[in-house]
Amino acid sequence: MPILISPRILNAPPESFNAIGWDLRGGEGMSSTATRPDTSYLLRKLHSFTGVLPVGAFLAEHFWSNSSALVSAEKYNATSQELQTIPFRLIVEWGGIFLPMLFHGGYGIYIWLRGKSNVSAYPWVGNWLYLTQRYTGLIAFAYIGWHLYTERWLTHGRSTYANVAEDMRNPWYLAFFVAGVLASSFHLGVGIWNFLCKWGLAATVKAQQAAGRFGALVGVTFSVVGILIILSFRFDWHPFSAYLPTK
Repeated sequence: MPILISPRILNAPPESFNAIGWDLRGGEGMSSTATRPDTSYLLRKLHSFTGVLPVGAFLAEHFWSNSSALVSAEKYNATSQELQTIPFRLIVEWGGIFLPMLFHGGYGIYIWLRGKSNVSAYPWVGNWLYLTQRYTGLIAFAYIGWHLYTERWLTHGRSTYANVAEDMRNPWYLAFFVAGVLASSFHLGVGIWNFLCKWGLAATVKAQQAAGRFGALVGVTFSVVGILIILSFRFDWHPFSAYLPTK
């Protein structure tokens, strides 16, 4: 049965959403939760920031470069090799990716341990988003960490299309990748909405609703692209092979 919400509530200022379990300002106060007093305002702002720019940008670049597998195995190998020859690669990786990612994941786990959801008592959308954001964050952190460990450090960045395709033949590995891609995409989409609200870039109710729609669009787009890339490796499928120049 649909839930009817009074027009008076819909037109209320953002802070009044706390009364029904919504806090559209973003952050861990996204839902009605039982938490300790917040004494880490700056760290929480930085946590939100690192989730969008260094970490979110890394996911965007990673999906973009890996989508070359949709063209051909050779294109993927060439793109992977090109990324390994970027000048100052180690500085860029550690300063712009690994350290921000470790902070975002580590502090996110700290927040996760402190927070206590109450979706059973207050089953509002904000509460469910908060709960799902916590668990998808854990899955995404484990997935990205494992992916970097196996594809970056163990192989020293020399993993080929054939290596990844062989991994995808393992059903457990395939399931882990699908779960990781979906969790990372959802987490990023909600994180963008959270960031826009937390940093005051979406201050009004209308702007926060638009930010939520934008975050949902990002999450769905990343999910679709990620699954297509996985299918390319699993079935040796290259739907954009026509992009290759003819000889």
